[in-house]
Amino acid sequence: MSRSFDAIIIGAGQAGPSLAGRLTAAGMKVTLIERKYLGGTCVNTGCMPTKAMVASAYAAHLARRAGDYGVSVGREIAIDMKKVHARAAKITLDSRSGLENWLTGMENCTVIRGHARFVDPHTVNVGGETLSAQRIFINVGGRAARPDMPGIDHVKVLDNTDMVALDQVPRHLVVVGGSYVGLEFAQMFRRFGAEVTVVEKGPRLVSREDDDVAATIKHILEREGIAIRLDAECIRFEQYGDEIRVGLHCEREPRDVLGSHVLLAVGRRPNTDDLGLEEVGIARDARGFIRVDDHLATNIEGVFALGDCNGRGAFTHTAYNDFEIVAANLLDRESRKVSDRVPGYALYIDPPLGRAGMSEAEARKAGLPVLVGTRPMTRVGRAVEKGETLGFMKVVANAETGKILGAAILGTGGDEAIHGILDAINAGTQYRDLQWAVPIHPTVSELIPTVIGAMQ
Repeated sequence: MSRSFDAIIIGAGQAGPSLAGRLTAAGMKVTLIERKYLGGTCVNTGCMPTKAMVASAYAAHLARRAGDYGVSVGREIAIDMKKVHARAAKITLDSRSGLENWLTGMENCTVIRGHARFVDPHTVNVGGETLSAQRIFINVGGRAARPDMPGIDHVKVLDNTDMVALDQVPRHLVVVGGSYVGLEFAQMFRRFGAEVTVVEKGPRLVSREDDDVAATIKHILEREGIAIRLDAECIRFEQYGDEIRVGLHCEREPRDVLGSHVLLAVGRRPNTDDLGLEEVGIARDARGFIRVDDHLATNIEGVFALGDCNGRGAFTHTAYNDFEIVAANLLDRESRKVSDRVPGYALYIDPPLGRAGMSEAEARKAGLPVLVGTRPMTRVGRAVEKGETLGFMKVVANAETGKILGAAILGTGGDEAIHGILDAINAGTQYRDLQWAVPIHPTVSELIPTVIGAMQ
């Protein structure tokens, strides 16, 4: 059996459903193919369940600190991990259900369950059925990377999908990978009561960030009792009774650590290895990401790649922006490009890190004349009032043009306050224009003009 459509969308992550909505509204006949869960990583195993669990962990942390605020809870804090899991799962299921209702009720949209594989550049096969369209949009996302490490196939190693399914607190969670996903789970489960060790191959955590940001994050985690093991050049795995031995070093001590559970969080890989791309000539890079141009088109006319699978962004918001770019170019007669996008993201430890634009290190590496302003969160009245003064703010600007290059806000509310800087970069604002803003008191954002005024 075969059917023809105006457009085929493979994958129901952040970009796919929204694109289906725009295309069908424009009068096109669309099919959206999903082999597992609607909503992609964000809804099912990423943002929504993990941030729900982060919220539960924050509640536990705040309850333990209740006495600092003059509040007596009257008994020792206990964690009901089954309820934590059930709450996160409900949030995921509610979102997935809402998305399914929207898509299945969408006029001119046919939702097909199954695995799509290319037959030719404009035809895919799903469960024996042939579907064709002049335009095909690949939105298949990614999954946790599992590199070939010594002993990894002889022990049970968890990934982010496994972690959001846990309904028990590990005795000792060993997190292999000291970056964004790993650190969020590390702090979260420490607050749930687990002993936690983070093992990182590199010389510091979150290698993408500036040294001062990385050092402060390390301090924040260590003060909560999380052990950090850096420069682990000899990572390996071995079953040791009921536990897992994780090797750290080959020569120096300590050489290993024992854990009841091991989370492997060493990056992501795209879900592009079973679509038949190579058979129809759709180009990928050495890591498997689909090669796209500035408008998200592949090397095959009429075929586009959106979201995590194209290697041009690794976030829900960048995937959604991919949809916006494609829709604007195809339907609105605009010219929007991926290269116009200003990077912005957050690390959801507590306090969170909000990031916009270039880091200081990136700006200096690019040879730009740099001005930097910093202030500790202890100077933020809102942080003092909340009793959450860890971290600092940093803004980076071009000394010659006056344009804001980037910022990092590591502190309470940093994931929200960073948007003032992100908006300013997008608008091409001079840094001194922000200096004379009059922000609301008491907020975290009110210190930004002070940081600007301290730039040198």
